[in-house]
Amino acid sequence: MPDGVSVQPAANLRGAGVDVAPRQIHITDNLDLLLEVLPSKVGTALQQQSDLETLLEVVLDLGRRPEARFPGRVLYLDEGYVAHEDIRFVTSRVGAFGKDNRAGIERTLHRISGIRNRQGEIIGLTCRVGRAVVGTVDIVRDVIESGKSILLVGRPGVGKTTLLREAARVMADEFSKRVVVVDTSNEIAGDGDIPHPGIGGARRMQVPHPELQHAVMIEAVENHMPQVIVIDEIGTEAEALAARTIAERGVQLIATAHGNTLDNLLQNPTLSDLVGGIQAVTLSDEEARRRGTQKTVLERKAPPTFDVVIEIQDKDRLAVHHDVATVVDRYLRGAPPRPEIRVRTEGGEVQIEAPTAKVETWAPHGPMAPPAGEDVTRPGRKAVRIYPYAVSRNRLERAIRDLRVPAYVSDSLQDADVVLTLKSQERRQPRKLREAVDRGKMLHVLKSNTISQIQGFLRSVFDVEDADEQEMALREVEEAISEVLSSTQPVELSPQNSYVRRLQHQLVQRYGLASESRGEEPFRRVVIFPR
Repeated sequence: MPDGVSVQPAANLRGAGVDVAPRQIHITDNLDLLLEVLPSKVGTALQQQSDLETLLEVVLDLGRRPEARFPGRVLYLDEGYVAHEDIRFVTSRVGAFGKDNRAGIERTLHRISGIRNRQGEIIGLTCRVGRAVVGTVDIVRDVIESGKSILLVGRPGVGKTTLLREAARVMADEFSKRVVVVDTSNEIAGDGDIPHPGIGGARRMQVPHPELQHAVMIEAVENHMPQVIVIDEIGTEAEALAARTIAERGVQLIATAHGNTLDNLLQNPTLSDLVGGIQAVTLSDEEARRRGTQKTVLERKAPPTFDVVIEIQDKDRLAVHHDVATVVDRYLRGAPPRPEIRVRTEGGEVQIEAPTAKVETWAPHGPMAPPAGEDVTRPGRKAVRIYPYAVSRNRLERAIRDLRVPAYVSDSLQDADVVLTLKSQERRQPRKLREAVDRGKMLHVLKSNTISQIQGFLRSVFDVEDADEQEMALREVEEAISEVLSSTQPVELSPQNSYVRRLQHQLVQRYGLASESRGEEPFRRVVIFPR
């Protein structure tokens, strides 16, 4: 077992609050209905195969021998060649072909894809077997149950759509959620007006044309009040924008996207917005020196649309990125993603290989932080361990990252150098604070549990310069935005340097307002205009 990886069987995980059950997989393939639409000589040859239940697809190309494709082998089903009559025999017994050249067999998951000549006539068919596999979702059941938006990625044929279908059924039938499936190519819920039982009680909305998928996604939210929306193959900028709109309305998204890994998504300009996007930011000289980086750095553009990304490496092995925002931030600072690996064993048990915490050189904190006095962030400064009492640990960690100061969050009062608490707690004098005073710990009291208060404390301890002026400038623009929204009149801000003005413009844009810089240096300033 590699260092830093712990493996726990499913039975142990239940006690740890993770509900992962052994595999109980049942497969429904309706293979007899597919054989009925194939030419008789092809269907007869297939029925003689002992491993028919593993059939992947049947290929019928005009003027060639019919093929059956199984895992690891290709079987020619007849010595004769496929004729026009054979292809017409199949197309007359399946549903209508859409603009994506796909059809299906009603109430099954089989997909019939056509190849056309220049005149638009179908001269080739790929008859792909569709199977509803019940039980595959158990490996990530706890993640789906959490209510977070989940994005599935992986190579074609690895089982993304199968897992998507099973997730729709579980959320609708077992968790009694209002689930809507946006089914562009009828792969999730099958062909015809009646959806396949594989999606359980979930409702299905069909898409008349692939380019309208984003519109149907929005329509699903506006018209049918779903709690969960299931989407297959987000692939365009419009669909990515629609997904963000849905997520911002508080609807859980479970979707697939083109790409094998999280890294692929980040490098895809069209889909990177799904995980927060990337933008180049130019820092001032002072800020670059404080961070210890170059002046131009890459940063996450926005909160990710999906909270969790699951890479399906194969049907029994998944990599789970639980906190996409943090993973992307670390990736952009040079720390490779370290996902949680979930493996389904031959016995049906699920094992989770969780990477142990490591010290991040850009933001060390927590129980794995270096010893007090050892500073890996700013040479020459003593590191300080902070024990938060009634102060948000997440906000404290974020403030440490933003300011890049050599501070670490301590998990125990005994190891701490400073105890950070609130004024309300100091008045009450709880036992923990009395114990801190008795131990001779330095006590610092905040007026409120806010980022600005925590950052102010860190600046005073580590003598971070110029940050107060920047904070005041950003507070000024927030107050001005409120005034513009209420009065619908322009507001002029106080003069600032170019770096602060750029931050002010960005903040104005988030509220949908307009702004411009006026005047000459050093009196150049931002003016905010109403919509």
